[in-house]
Amino acid sequence: MNAISTTPIATLQPTLEHLRSAWQARKPDYAQRHDDLSRLRANLKRRLDEMARIVASDYGHRSLDESRIADGMTALAEIDHLLKHLKRWMRPQRAGVGWRFWPASAQVRAVPLGVVGVISPWNYPVNLALIPLATAIAAGNHVYLKPSEHTPRTSAFLRDLLNSTFPEDRVAIALGGAEIGAAFAGLPFDHLVFTGSTAVGRKVMAAAAPNLTPVTLELGGKSPALICDDYPIEKAAARIATGKWFNCGQTCIAPDYVLVPKPKRDALVAALRKEVQQRYGEKLENLDDYTRIINDGQYARLRGYLDDARERKVERVTLAGQADPVQRLLPPTLLLDPPDDSKAMQDEIFGPLLPIKGYRTLDDAIAYINARERPLALYPFSNERASVERILNETLAGGITVNDALFHFAVTNLPFGGVGASGMGAYHARAGFDAMSKQLPVFWQSGFSGGDRLKPPYSKAKWLLDLIVR
Repeated sequence: MNAISTTPIATLQPTLEHLRSAWQARKPDYAQRHDDLSRLRANLKRRLDEMARIVASDYGHRSLDESRIADGMTALAEIDHLLKHLKRWMRPQRAGVGWRFWPASAQVRAVPLGVVGVISPWNYPVNLALIPLATAIAAGNHVYLKPSEHTPRTSAFLRDLLNSTFPEDRVAIALGGAEIGAAFAGLPFDHLVFTGSTAVGRKVMAAAAPNLTPVTLELGGKSPALICDDYPIEKAAARIATGKWFNCGQTCIAPDYVLVPKPKRDALVAALRKEVQQRYGEKLENLDDYTRIINDGQYARLRGYLDDARERKVERVTLAGQADPVQRLLPPTLLLDPPDDSKAMQDEIFGPLLPIKGYRTLDDAIAYINARERPLALYPFSNERASVERILNETLAGGITVNDALFHFAVTNLPFGGVGASGMGAYHARAGFDAMSKQLPVFWQSGFSGGDRLKPPYSKAKWLLDLIVR
């Protein structure tokens, strides 16, 4: 596999036209969709270990087990769910017409759109490419994929995997950097799925707008964990640690900051230190399970947050080990009560740094969350149902896991998507199938129609008008 080849911009539009003409000539039926998904699953499953090694090589080092879980398990589970429910989702759904239109009938058909574009990111480069791709295939579309240039070996792996699974007129892949990505986003797709930062999401939406291409944007933001006063600090720390330092924090739904009652802040710091050292060692001896920062640019960005915190005299707590720029190794680090204008509280962190902010009352914590852009995820921790319901009712986020982190993404029956600055639209399972289909309304007129009588001169049909307008 050639990991550095770039797709010529001039070939993007012809490739899209090739995909669309092939789709128009033979729209995928149930048998083809089921077969395509089954082959994709078998080919990915067979190459999981290879996939994990290739992703690790793009990172410099990434936990092989984390790749198997986050990029392997999630994609396989989603394909399984699509296969299980596909036949039922494809059936037309009856819709009532009401007494005014009796004895006509109606239905809604989920029909494929055509060609779906997918722009996937580097942080979970297989999962976030294959799940929307598989969903588009299930909905009967052809797919054009643009994976991230920041994981070039993984992108080449995806090209090889997809070329060995699908005919070239059913699934195509474009490789390259920002210039290719910008041109790709401007193609006249029938639907476009983008996963990435909010800043780039705005550019993708602007590029799609001239074609009126509908978009699903999975973005990010500052996803808070809110620990209520009743919840055990040690349990909260264990679950937040998993959510935060999985993939070294390079997760769009990782807890971005923690709100904790002020008197319990120091206990949370101690509990997080204990969790990190149990997992990775006091000096980060267990480096096999600790993922590195993806590239030098991201490492420098994260170091900039620490430099800004130091200049502002924010207390920084390194929980284990020490930084190593050569390896792009950045240890789990807490920032205690950073001011709201600090860089770490302005930007999505997307790394192993975790601000901890104390609050006085639950009112204050909810107000703090609501004063900011709506996050992609929210993590309330409380055993009191009333407190949880209050948080759910008074805030809005893309998705919520109560008393844990991340898991709502992995549940195949739940839609996944943002709101406001964290994205628009949703996919996964039925939500994705519906988003990548046209919900086509079909009205079937009967041999008798009231419309045959409802025509000028309306005075002759006054009795019918009086009947239906009431």
